[in-house]
Parts: sequence; structure tokens; C-alpha cells
Amino acid sequence: MVNLCEAGYAAYPMQIASLSANNGMASSDSLPDVLAGPILRRTEPGRLVFWLAASRPLSLCLALYPEGEPVRHLALDEHRDCLPLGTHAYIHLIDVRLEAPLPTDVLIGYDLFIGDLQAGQAGIANWAAHVLYEDETHPSFVIKSRIDSVLHGSCRKPHHASRDGLARADAWLDERRTQAVTRPALLLMTGDQIYADDVAGPMLTAIHALIRRLGLVGEHLEGAVVEDSEALYVAEATYYRREQLLPAFESNEALRERFFGGVEKPIFTSANAANHLITFAEVAAMYLLVWSPLPWRLIDGDAPPLDAACSARFAAEHAILEDFIAELPAAARLMAQVPTLMIFDDHDVTDDWNLTAAWEETAYGHPFSRRIIGNALLAYLLFQGWGNDPDTLASPLARLHGLLDQAAAGYLPATHQDKLISELLRFEGWGYVLPTSPRLIVLDTRTRRWRSERNRHRPSGLMDWEALSELQQDLLDERAVIIVSPAPMFGVKLIEGIQRLFSWAGKPLLVDAENWMAHRGAASVMLNIFRHTRTPQHYVILSGDVHYSFVYDVRIRHRERGPKIWQITSSGIKNEFPDTLLDWFDRLNRWLYAPWSPLNWFTKRRRMLVQPRVPDHAKAGERLWNGAGIGLVTFDKAGRPLDIQQLDAEGETIGFQPDPTQHPATRLSKRTSAESDTPRG
Repeated sequence: MVNLCEAGYAAYPMQIASLSANNGMASSDSLPDVLAGPILRRTEPGRLVFWLAASRPLSLCLALYPEGEPVRHLALDEHRDCLPLGTHAYIHLIDVRLEAPLPTDVLIGYDLFIGDLQAGQAGIANWAAHVLYEDETHPSFVIKSRIDSVLHGSCRKPHHASRDGLARADAWLDERRTQAVTRPALLLMTGDQIYADDVAGPMLTAIHALIRRLGLVGEHLEGAVVEDSEALYVAEATYYRREQLLPAFESNEALRERFFGGVEKPIFTSANAANHLITFAEVAAMYLLVWSPLPWRLIDGDAPPLDAACSARFAAEHAILEDFIAELPAAARLMAQVPTLMIFDDHDVTDDWNLTAAWEETAYGHPFSRRIIGNALLAYLLFQGWGNDPDTLASPLARLHGLLDQAAAGYLPATHQDKLISELLRFEGWGYVLPTSPRLIVLDTRTRRWRSERNRHRPSGLMDWEALSELQQDLLDERAVIIVSPAPMFGVKLIEGIQRLFSWAGKPLLVDAENWMAHRGAASVMLNIFRHTRTPQHYVILSGDVHYSFVYDVRIRHRERGPKIWQITSSGIKNEFPDTLLDWFDRLNRWLYAPWSPLNWFTKRRRMLVQPRVPDHAKAGERLWNGAGIGLVTFDKAGRPLDIQQLDAEGETIGFQPDPTQHPATRLSKRTSAESDTPRG
């Protein structure tokens, strides 16, 4: 068996076992104790949160090695919840409250031992050696006293033909891991951590193989042409033709078009939903396969019977997935060594999720599509959401635990499953706030939409009035704040204008017309928040979603002492915009919305001065950077960004600099960390 932990970043593609080759474990009766993780989630001096997937319930012990302090040992049986996903799959949610707080700004090593803590016990080096750097015996982390730097990014699509930005971040961290001061405070994954609606054929076959290997739970399906999950997995249409699984009634035509991507769409939106994940087990298996190299060793990747066109597509996707799997050890190592926080965007559930009121009526009005959306949300709760805010999500998690415990003969009880899905669709606690310095506010821009009152087919606002009012309360009297908004609050005006035209034509679904400016009410309230005198002096907005990266400096026009806003967008981790199309959008945007252009006065942000930064190594005039990778922002003590970079997946580092062509009278000055912070009046 290949020892992945001994391979360097550049060597992974040559050493990983083939996706289509069985390495022997799949035919064995034995399974590894751990399937995925550990993933380090929230870290505070008095609290540590970890996520782990195992093939059986584990008795675990935690060892902590704070620099300059004695070793601490703690049995975890009373600090973990264990949820059964099937015969051989259990999610361990570890939430440790410490009697004595851990030190900040120092390296803290940790290890997780299986069984009682004794000499010779199996620690992480024995069961997840791939999460260790060279010469390490256990991973480590740092609890920062303030947020001094963050890695951030979105949109990690396994079968996109680029390298993985998480692997690049891992290589970057490897060069800095021995000094606490050079480590990032957080890894922020700002949306589309999985693509439930855009799945490669080889990934779907791997998902089904893993479901069988681990005995993941099944479910009954209402409103489909198959009765249950087992029938789904063997159905002739299960690969590349899942839209055919809807009953052939006239009332389902809109659902086929809106939910499964049956309409041919332009290149700048997803239309690849023919392998859309459906069951809870499918989504759970995908999380395991995109977060860990270990499940891939348990399965084979034999192609199912396909026609010629689908066979060619399968082969092309297979080759790309080989490279993705090769970099999984690096991605897993990064998430084991840096506190990792997440928030959903549309592809974590489905494309166009809650885009319009009409979409909601169609999708939630059909039992099959409602179940599909609900299953993705159930999996998000377990794999992503809980670790962000264990306290707020304790109640829905307990109900999910109860649902999984009720699985009889391997099947979830349909009535209880649908009831829990209904509760989650009404749940309003997905966003969260960290009491850090500066305060970190992560927005739920998907489930609390401001629906259009004039036309149910018009795009909804990304947050409704009540949610925006709660945001303002979180901002009051803060001097600086970091906001995670999956979609940019200040995006590219030309692209937003195109989306507006399609919305006026009644076709917002064709262009994913969801941006902060698409809904008059939401845009107005959001912009008014920035003008409030008791809200912060410094805003840093971290976003993703769009599959390209850019940085804007934003100010309120004609207000010298107004807030300073930095819109920093990094997308995607493993995805890109069509290069030629983005070049044209970038060029036309500069021409049509130049500072002197009268078109600016027709935008909702006409009172804001938006000045783009120039990426290093950019083509002439380029403001948008197109390349897979991950963002890196360094902050001064006042919460202002000192350095904004994009770590390109190919190894290049791109900095974003103020535009040197700006007129001196309007150029935004670059303040140093030593400059005084003048309060607003």
C-alpha cells in the first residue's frame, strides 16, 4: 500500500493508487478505525472542537502539548457525541471544555489516542499519518489572541481541471509551521465546500461503492420513479440521467428545468446536475471522499455500463479525479492543523438554492426535490455546521442523532426524516459570530431570503430585513469587523448588470442572478448599515462564489471620516471562470463603469466610491484574477488588512495593490499599522 505521508506536495500525483484499482482493502473484512479527520474546528483557550469519522464507535483520549507547559491528558468519552451513519460509519463530534485555559499565541501539539491512554497506544501517527508534516509525531495548532491572518476561499469542485487550493495552502503552511507567529489564525471555507449538484460520474460510482462498503443508511423516496435508495443506486438512469427519475407528469416539467438543470444555460452558471446527489447517504459519502484519502483505499472505481458519449465523459472526469485524490492528504493535513470554519452556499445543497420565491414554491412543493434539498442540509449540519457553533446547533443535532438511531433494517423512518427536514428548512441559526478581535461575523445568505413582493420570479434579497437588523446589532460599537459573505457585497458591476437584464426578462435562473444589489430592499438596508455612525470604522468582507478573485477598496463618497471597507473575494479553491469570457467582462467593466461613466449613477451603490486593486502579474488593465487557489489576508492590530494575496494553486503568489493609475486626489492612501485609529463621530 502506498504510504502517502512520505510523499511531497509535488510527488503526490505519481504515488497515489489508481482510482480504478482495488488496493486489497475493499475485499478485506477489516476496515481502518478512522475514515476521515481529525478536522480541527473551533479553538478557544477554554474549548476545543474536533470532527472525526470512524468505522466504529471509538473510545478516545486527547493529549495536549502546549509549548512551555506540562502535557495534559483527557479522556473524551464524556466530551464526544457519536452518530451512526450505517453499519461501519460513525461520526465523532468532540467538544472539550478545559478546566485550565490553554495559552494563546504559542504552538500547541495534540494527539488523539484510540482506547485508554497507555504506552504504545495508537495515536494519530498510527492511523492518520498523512495529516503530519515531515518529522512530526503529532499535529499542532495555535490559538491566536487576535485574528492576525486568515486563509479563505470557496468553490472546491473535485472534477475541475486545476490543482487544489487547499494543497497549495498546505505547502505554504509547511514553510511556516514551526513558528506560532507565522501561522494563520483561521481557515475560512466560504461556500461550496462540496458540489452536491455537479458530480462527476466516477465520483458518483465511488460514492455508491463507499455506501455499500460502509453499509450507510438507506431511505424511502416519495415522488420518484424508484421506491427507495437501493433501487436508485441500481437504476439505469442513475448515472448522467437522474432527471428521468421524476415522474413524467406535466406538473414536474418546471421542476426538471429549475432543479435538475434541464434547461441549457450559459457558461457562467451550473447546468451539470444530471448526477445530482439525492440521498442522505450519497451526500455523507461525498463528504468523506472529498475530505480524506482513506475512503478511496476501500473501494474500486469500475465504470458502470454507459453509452459512448457518457463513457468518454466518464474517462475524462476519471483522469481529473486521479489528480484530486493525489492531493487529498495535503488538504486533510491543512484542516487538521488550522482551525477551520465553514458556511454553505448554493452548491453545498443545489444550484439556485432559494434564488426566487417561485423557485422555492416549485422545489419545496414536490416531495422528491424537498427531500433532496433536506438531505443535503442534514449532511451540512453534521459535516460542516456543527463545528462552527456547537451550542446553537445542539438541538437540531440531537434530533438528527435521534433520526439516525431510529433507522430500522438500515432504513431511515421516512416520516421522521421529513419532519426533521421541515424543521431545518425553518431553522434560523446557521450564521454565527466569533467573539474574536476583530469580531468575525459569518452570514447565512441562503435560508433567510428577502423575497420579492412585486414579482415572485425576481431574485430574492440575500438576507431579509430581520436578518439584516440582527447583523447591525452584531456590529454596533465594534471598531473593526470581519464579515464572511459567501457572495460579494460589492461585485463586478457589469456582471451584476447582465444578471439584472435577465431578471427583468424573467430569466434569473439562467444567470444565477443572486447578488446583494439584485434586490432593492436588501441592498438599501445593507448600504445604510455602512453609513450608521455606531457601526465599525473598518470592515473587511471576505467572499467567494464567483470563481474569480478581486479586491475593492470601498468608501462613502464625500465623507472623509466614513468607514473603510475592503471587499476581498477569493474563488475558487478548485474552480475557475471561463478565461476568455472573464477577460471580456473585465475589459468591458473597466470601459463601461470607469470613474467618469454616467452608468455609475444608475447603480444602487452610487454613493459609494469603489476602487479596484491591481493583481500582480496581471495583464494590461486586468482587475480580476482567474485561477484556482486560496486567499491570504494579514491584518494589523486595528483590524485593517496589511497584505492581501492569492496563493495560486500552481505555486504563484499574487498580491493585490492599489491602482497606480488613480488620480492623486482620489487615490486611497495606504495606512500603516502604526497610524492612529481616529474614532468616528
